[in-house]
Amino acid sequence: MAQLSLLFLVLLASVVTMPLARRTGVPQPVLMTVLGLVMAVLPQIPDITIEPELILPLVLPPLIFAVARRSSVRYFRANIRSILLLAVALVVVTTTLVAGVFHWLVPAVPLAAAVALGALVSPPDPVAAVAVAGSIGLPRRLVAVLESEGLFNDVTAIVIYSLAVEAVVGGDFSVPHAVLRFVLSAVLAVVIGIALGWLNARLAGMLDDPTQQVALNLLVPFAAYTLAEEAHGSGVLAVVVCALYLADRAADADEVSYRLVGNAFWEIVEILITGIAFGLIGLELATVLRDVGDSWRNMLGDAAWVIAAVVLVRLVWLLPAAWLSRRVARDEEDTPLGWRETLILWWAGMRGVATVALALGIPNTVHTGEPFAGRSEIVFVAFCVVLFTLLVQGLTLPWLARMLGLDSGRDRHEEAVKQLWWRAAKAGLERLAELEEEQRLPPELVERLRERQHDRLARLCPERYEEEEAAEARQRFGKWRAAAELEQEMIAASRREILTARGEAGADPEIADQVMRGLDLRSTRR
Repeated sequence: MAQLSLLFLVLLASVVTMPLARRTGVPQPVLMTVLGLVMAVLPQIPDITIEPELILPLVLPPLIFAVARRSSVRYFRANIRSILLLAVALVVVTTTLVAGVFHWLVPAVPLAAAVALGALVSPPDPVAAVAVAGSIGLPRRLVAVLESEGLFNDVTAIVIYSLAVEAVVGGDFSVPHAVLRFVLSAVLAVVIGIALGWLNARLAGMLDDPTQQVALNLLVPFAAYTLAEEAHGSGVLAVVVCALYLADRAADADEVSYRLVGNAFWEIVEILITGIAFGLIGLELATVLRDVGDSWRNMLGDAAWVIAAVVLVRLVWLLPAAWLSRRVARDEEDTPLGWRETLILWWAGMRGVATVALALGIPNTVHTGEPFAGRSEIVFVAFCVVLFTLLVQGLTLPWLARMLGLDSGRDRHEEAVKQLWWRAAKAGLERLAELEEEQRLPPELVERLRERQHDRLARLCPERYEEEEAAEARQRFGKWRAAAELEQEMIAASRREILTARGEAGADPEIADQVMRGLDLRSTRR
């Protein structure tokens, strides 16, 4: 019962910290980590016991799916160079350097175990990085690179980690086998991701209710992850591929209900699971400190060396990589990142739930029954890396962005939104002209609709209209807005009447909810 109460408390904190993060400017993952740390040291809070092998399959699939569904295959193609340099090459380089440093510091730990540590601390967390980047208004292109890196680096890191742990536990390791395993893991993941995406699209087409379609979507990331892992493929890559497949084959443009329900649902899922994941990082600290006992003070020096290696190798890698990217850029869409953006990318490399889950998932014993050499040290060092990158880098990233002048991305974002609204409104005017010719609509109706659309455009982009036209448009828009407010009052009265009817004796609540949903949709149409 205590565990259930603790889970409810973390879920509640996940919701409460959202407005607190907006007001304070501190990213929600950082707030949840700090809250977890505070709860971990309170004697009244029970120790949380979650099987390590359950953390990844329960937390990563929905988080990865929620992030990936906001992107597209086209977007990833535009950032393919960044993905290869950051999500593959940098993970390998970081793993190698950290393994060398840790093996030098603690020679008693086998090299394969040191490689496991390097692999589990190498992948930055996409949720933490994007949450921090979004809260300070970084340019969308920079956020896209962080998303791309975060979605794909777990694939490389988890495969290397699995091979290293197997080498320690089984006492056997082969480089050709490792390379073959990596390739097969990726191929199986892509096949499973596309197959499940296709199956989901077909099944969703048979369902009329948007809530049922969204419920089906919830099962897909877990199915993709589990099937890929059972087939010895990459579960994370399978989820990413499946999400991108479904994003590029989105529902019909007129399925408003599905998008409203789906977007709201996945926003809720992301809020709650992000809170649980980063709250868990802080809560598990008590367990880690208990396992290492009083020796944690002696491990701080080793942790500091590893943190320095993790942070510095990213900078040393990114600077020449950005220079090389600028030299080989082919088109405007593939425009490389400048030195200021490169520094932000460097400092935004925060570790998170994948690192914690992999660290806790290290076996306690090897095949001979002996303890896994260096397990306590590896887990402690991994937690130090996570806490440093989240609390130090996460809290200082807004300051660095302001100092470099990269915190003005919101202006560019708003301008991009405005341009897209202009494009959408012009498409509506073109369609109105087509309908006028095809159906011979009444001139007064066409003129009224055209004026209303131009009023929206003039309000949105007044610089594209003459001053007199813009003034007339504002005046007409004021009348339209007054009429719209009256209509909203009418709809509100209708909703109140439905609520009254729902509570009457003999009323069918399901029918009332169906009518209420239709009224709610009408409220969103302006």
